[in-house]
Amino acid sequence: MNCIFCEEIEPEDYLFENDLAFAIYDKYPVSKGHVLVIPKRHFPNYFNATKEEIVAMNEITHQVKDYLDEHYEPHGYNVGVNVHEAAGQTIFHMHIHIIPRHIGDAEDPRGGIRNIKDQLVPYKG
Repeated sequence: MNCIFCEEIEPEDYLFENDLAFAIYDKYPVSKGHVLVIPKRHFPNYFNATKEEIVAMNEITHQVKDYLDEHYEPHGYNVGVNVHEAAGQTIFHMHIHIIPRHIGDAEDPRGGIRNIKDQLVPYKG
């Protein structure tokens, strides 16, 4: 199967866990504290998740938010899911990005994550 989330993540790396999902720090963070919420069952994207998995991921997302509030004190968040290659998905095991944001981390934060890092802006329309 060759899935980094199924084969390379160990339970001791988990920030949070429940029966159906877990959270880890992103290995290639967009900002300090960038976390991924990942279902334990392997499936490609959000639209393949069961209702129970959505609830489980949502519970962990709120735990992560509370944790990040305490440890990183962000001023805001970007929360998102990439679905399919055309949307930027590179790991085909569903995961939610929770990206802490701070005032001043982008000159103009309109448009969400597009302006956090230069490599996120290549689309020229």
